[in-house]
Amino acid sequence: MKIAWGITGAGHLLLDSVNILEELSNEHEVTVMLSMAGEEVLKMYGLFERVKNVTGGYYRELIKEKDQESSFPITGRLSMGKYDLLIVSPVTSNTIGKIVNGIADNLITNAVAQAGKGLVKTYIIPVDFESGDLKTVLPSKLELDLCEKCETCEAAAACPNDAITPGVEINLLNCKGCGACQIACPFSAVTGGKIITIHMRDVDILNTKKLYEIEGIEVLAHPKHLMKVLKGVLKEQ
Repeated sequence: MKIAWGITGAGHLLLDSVNILEELSNEHEVTVMLSMAGEEVLKMYGLFERVKNVTGGYYRELIKEKDQESSFPITGRLSMGKYDLLIVSPVTSNTIGKIVNGIADNLITNAVAQAGKGLVKTYIIPVDFESGDLKTVLPSKLELDLCEKCETCEAAAACPNDAITPGVEINLLNCKGCGACQIACPFSAVTGGKIITIHMRDVDILNTKKLYEIEGIEVLAHPKHLMKVLKGVLKEQ
């Protein structure tokens, strides 16, 4: 199958999405489309190179929003029905809010719109799926209560991207998630993979429910559900 896979700027379900993406790419042609935020967040979590490694070749491209300018010409493939399906995972509440209101002003929302016009089935895995609290994983973080404000910051010295301001913060836009800072700090003041709890907003849950009303879109709770769904698609072909 020819599959288009869109990634937005959500950290939650990102690792799970990349795991399934790698598995699918072994048997199918997968074009990966990254929103601006999606590219940034992949790098923060140290997953960008893994995604890059599954691409290469025609219909296996890595498409970055910043290279598509304002017309997003790559999404024309979807409007012409060149793909068997579009997967967007993970999907931020911001992206969902745009989709349910018919806004197509970035690479991913435009891809969803063009998939609808080309009658390409779209599978969406939102991070704001149901009401309540959600546990999610953070990228690298400087824990100020553990930081000893050393005269020479070993974590900052070890960072190949100058992403750390000693005793202040980590600039996540420069961070590539390599983990060198975590290893170097003698006081374990730099953490990675810390789990926090966030609350789902009612407006975001409501927008997710609206996705079910859009023709051609199927909503899934988790990336792992994709494999079962795709087996059904292959049987129908």
